[in-house]
Amino acid sequence: MTDRVHIESDEQLRAIASHMRHRILRVLRDGPATITQVAERLGIAKGSSNHHIKILAKAGLVHVVETRKVGGATEQYYAMTGKTIELPQTGTGHHEVLMRHALMDVEAAPPSDQRTVGLKHARLSPAAWDEFNERVLALLQELNDLSDPTQPAADLFVAFYRPKDV
Repeated sequence: MTDRVHIESDEQLRAIASHMRHRILRVLRDGPATITQVAERLGIAKGSSNHHIKILAKAGLVHVVETRKVGGATEQYYAMTGKTIELPQTGTGHHEVLMRHALMDVEAAPPSDQRTVGLKHARLSPAAWDEFNERVLALLQELNDLSDPTQPAADLFVAFYRPKDV
């Protein structure tokens, strides 16, 4: 597995634009899984799981890492091709699609004491904006550095922006 997969083609962008494929990548982030295992984890039909995994594989975002004979059938285990997916810097809308997927995940998450959701409005000078933005980026890096693949998944969804004044 490489560290990063750079999204470069329209096919790759379309592949990650689906919320279901976003969910499948979340499952595979925990480790290799078969089409059946993915379907069971997500509560979807095996045919749907197969369809979406094939699109992700064609786009180069997942690949077969192991094949096993089980009875008369062959099971293929799929894994992500990289630890992270890096979006292109050009164009608009690419990052927003993934943020919408993350927001849908937040909305679908069960109530838990391990969930913090908030929205804060503030008025900041350009200097205060820059300082706070640096702190947010440092916090994201700190979370990345603390990541332990043997532990349960946790996501941090951040959007720090200046809204368009009406």
